[in-house]
Amino acid sequence: MADGLRRVGSSTRKGAGSTQHATDKTINQTLVRWYSIRHDKRANNPLPRRDAILATAASQFRRQGFERTSVREIAQAMGMTSGSLFYHFATKEELLVAIMEEGVRDIMQSVRDGLAGEFRLPERLLSMVRSHLKALLGPRLDAMTVLLYEWRSLSPAAQTRVMASRDAYEALWMAPISEAAALGLVDTDVLLVRQTMLGALNWTAQWYRPAGRLDVDALAQRMYTMLLPRVAASGVNRD
Repeated sequence: MADGLRRVGSSTRKGAGSTQHATDKTINQTLVRWYSIRHDKRANNPLPRRDAILATAASQFRRQGFERTSVREIAQAMGMTSGSLFYHFATKEELLVAIMEEGVRDIMQSVRDGLAGEFRLPERLLSMVRSHLKALLGPRLDAMTVLLYEWRSLSPAAQTRVMASRDAYEALWMAPISEAAALGLVDTDVLLVRQTMLGALNWTAQWYRPAGRLDVDALAQRMYTMLLPRVAASGVNRD
């Protein structure tokens, strides 16, 4: 499921090189600024170097793929040496694992925060869909995409570690889906319902564009209604 890189004609590559370099630099600077706001609550403190490395690596892995991205490229994008990068992460795989684990933590926290104060089943499931999409399609889209599509690049031991985090997140969906199944609002194969829902939600990382006709809130409402029509209908005009 790795992303294919769009190829351009050889006649245009030389002229596009400087433009691509400028674009990559702008992307990295934007990511660094966002991480600074998110992770550093004290306005005068510098951005933690580890977080900046994660942001830059996620951008590189998403655009080039994990296997085709070297530690040297990540270090150069950061304006540091490879040795300095290895001070923070012993291997490139360790860097990938950190990106994935933080991605799972972020999306789990987003869903938990969205559930605060929601008690009725329709509102809980709508909140989970909305929170999942906002975390997935927000400023950390690079990291989330890497989480979804680069796990095969991990060693078996690292896969086990990341999958444990992923399984803990997916377990959050079981209670409301099981409740919906007990009420006859979804199929009784709750595992299949969960995987179908998460598969559809995660695929939006491939095609959603913020400048399109739907913002994330509207997208969440539409997907909730499509994926859980009977749950959505059960919440209409009820106190």
